[in-house]
Amino acid sequence: MLLRLLLRPDLRTFLLGKARHSRNTGSARIGHLTWSDNEGPDLIVDDGGDMTLLIHEGFRAEKEYASTGKLPDPDSTTNAEFKCVLQTIRSSIQRDPTRFQRIANRVIGVSEETTTGVQRLVRMAQEGTLLFPAINVNDSVTKSKFDNIYGCRHSLLDGIARATDVMLAGKVCVVCGFGDVGKGCAEALRGAGARVFITEVDPICALQACMQGYTVTTLEDVIDIADLIVTATGNRDVVMKHHMERMAYARRPGGEQPPSVPIVCNIGHFDNEIDWSGLVSDPNIQRVTIKPQVDRFVWPHGGSVIVLAEARLVNLGCATGHPSFVMSCSFANQTMAQIELATNRDTGKYQNSVYVLPKHLDEKVARLHLAKLGAKLTELTPEQASYIGVNSEGPYKSAAYRY
Repeated sequence: MLLRLLLRPDLRTFLLGKARHSRNTGSARIGHLTWSDNEGPDLIVDDGGDMTLLIHEGFRAEKEYASTGKLPDPDSTTNAEFKCVLQTIRSSIQRDPTRFQRIANRVIGVSEETTTGVQRLVRMAQEGTLLFPAINVNDSVTKSKFDNIYGCRHSLLDGIARATDVMLAGKVCVVCGFGDVGKGCAEALRGAGARVFITEVDPICALQACMQGYTVTTLEDVIDIADLIVTATGNRDVVMKHHMERMAYARRPGGEQPPSVPIVCNIGHFDNEIDWSGLVSDPNIQRVTIKPQVDRFVWPHGGSVIVLAEARLVNLGCATGHPSFVMSCSFANQTMAQIELATNRDTGKYQNSVYVLPKHLDEKVARLHLAKLGAKLTELTPEQASYIGVNSEGPYKSAAYRY
C-alpha cells in the first residue's frame, strides 16, 4: 500500500507501507514519490528501507550517468526486487536525469521501522553516503518489543491458519532467528502446542532461547523431521533449495519419515531469506498453486513442500498483518519521529546520521496506549524519584537499559 500524507500544508510526507507488495511496485513508487509540481517529499516514513534505497540508488545512478553516460542495467542482478529498482531508475533517468538528486536535496529526513532498513541506514552512515538524517524507530522499545514480539506472536499463526488451516499441535516447528520477531513467533508456536526448535548465530540470543526451554540446534540437524520452518533472521539465504529438497525427500511417500507436506514461510525480511528463485527456476520442480500465496513444489521423487506468500512476509501475504493496536504503537513512534525531524529541520540537531528516538518520547507512546488497556500507573513521590535519580515524570530508565 502506498500513501502520500500531508501532515502540514508546508510539509510533504511520503509514507511507504508493506501491505501486499508485489515485485512490480517500482513504477508505482516513483509515481507516488512525485507531487503534481514534479517535486518530491520533505519527509519519508519508511518500512523496510525500500524508498530510502530507491532514492539513494537513483541519486548514485544519476551521478554516474552524468559522468559516464551509463544507465543502470537491470540484468546485472538476479534479485527480482533490486531488478525492479534498477529498471525504475533507468526509466526515470531517461525521462528526467536529475529527478532523484532534486528529491534527495529536498528531503529533511526519514524515519525507519524495520531491523533490516535500519541496518542499511547505519551502513550508509558509516560509509558517508547517507543523504539525509534518519531516525531509527525500530529500536524504540514501544516498537521493537510490541510490533516485533507481540505483533508477530499474533499474525504469524493468523497467516499460517488462513493459508493452510493446518493444526500445529504436535508438529515440529523450526524458527530461524531468536531476535524480537523470532521470540514472538516461538512463543506463539509453543502456545499452539508445537515442538519448537530454534536456530541462531548469536550466542546471547541462543542462550536466551535455551533458558526459555527451546532446543537450539542447526537447521541441518532438524530439517529431516521439520513440519514447519519460519525464517525470522533479517538475513539472506537462510533456507535454500537444497534444504527444501531434503525436507521433501524425507517426507516423500515411502520415505524415512511419516509422509506429509512440510511448510516453509518467512516473517523476517524480504523473499531472499528463502530461495524462492531457486525453486521457480528449476524445470525439474513442479509448481502447483493451490490458491493465491500458497504454492506446492513437487520433486520428481514425489516429495513436496508448501511455500507461503512467495517467500515474502507471510503475515502480510496470507493475512492482514499485525493487529491495529500493536501497529498504533509503531505508528505513534513514526509520528513522533516525523515531528522531531520537522521541528528541527533548521536547528542542526540532526546531521546525515542515524538517531534513536529520545527516551521521553518512547515513554510517551506507551503512556498514550495505557488507557485503552485500563492500566493505571503508580506515581513516584519526589523522595522516591530523588532516591533513584530520575524525574518523577520520566524518563525512568537510562538509554542503556535493556527492557
